[in-house]
Amino acid sequence: MRAAVLGAPIAHSLSPVLHRAAYQALGLTGWSYQAIECDTARLPAVLDGCGPDWAGLSLTMPLKRAVLPLLDHVDPLAREVGAANTVVFTGGQRHGHNTDVPGMIAALAEAGVTGLPGPATVLIVGGGATACSALAAVHGLGAARATAAVRDPARATDLLAAGRRLGIAVALTAFDQPAVAAPDLLISTVPAGAGNIYAERISRGDLVPRNLLDVVYHPWPTALATAAGQAGVTVVGGFPMLLHQAAGQVALMTGKQAPVEAMRAAGLAALGG
Repeated sequence: MRAAVLGAPIAHSLSPVLHRAAYQALGLTGWSYQAIECDTARLPAVLDGCGPDWAGLSLTMPLKRAVLPLLDHVDPLAREVGAANTVVFTGGQRHGHNTDVPGMIAALAEAGVTGLPGPATVLIVGGGATACSALAAVHGLGAARATAAVRDPARATDLLAAGRRLGIAVALTAFDQPAVAAPDLLISTVPAGAGNIYAERISRGDLVPRNLLDVVYHPWPTALATAAGQAGVTVVGGFPMLLHQAAGQVALMTGKQAPVEAMRAAGLAALGG
């Protein structure tokens, strides 16, 4: 059986390492997993080219939203989030799933963040598809509201729509001067360099989160993660999230429980420990 991760750019992806480690640990010798450069224009043709020998696809930027109208079935979580990072081929049909949300929840749980009270203060940096998944994750942890720091409020319509579907209140704030100074949880969904302004604010004491999830996994640590760690903040990196969302994909595509620790070891080895 075949599987792959699609995105643009995709050469940096750690997904092949994680999925291949899972196949090896599960004894799935006939399975393969590759990285395919694919943008939104190429996506329909790539999907059409996946025949009965394909188990599924992992999707990254910029495909998580673009794939939805190309699917036969979308699971409720992916529909609420408005993004699918997984396609499973079953019975000749395309089924869309979102494993980013449970991946975030599992990554936070490993660091001891297992729940957020309704009044908890959450600041999400960014407004893209990953920010929508972050919104669903904090809602799943019990938060009733969240603030999103975005550069252009006009481009946050998908995030606001996801909030309405999920039933969580979303307030927008300026990216460079967020209105939240002491969030219980800060989730950064932006690239490493884009989060530097938040690293500076933490270092100055202008921003004092209790917990940080930075979805970047390479290069690691980011300036944001370093500043947060030095300030005594509980820091969760992008690798645990990537690991657990990949484990969810492995389970969906193979029908077997994912060997998380074998995948973790392979991923850490590839990242140099």
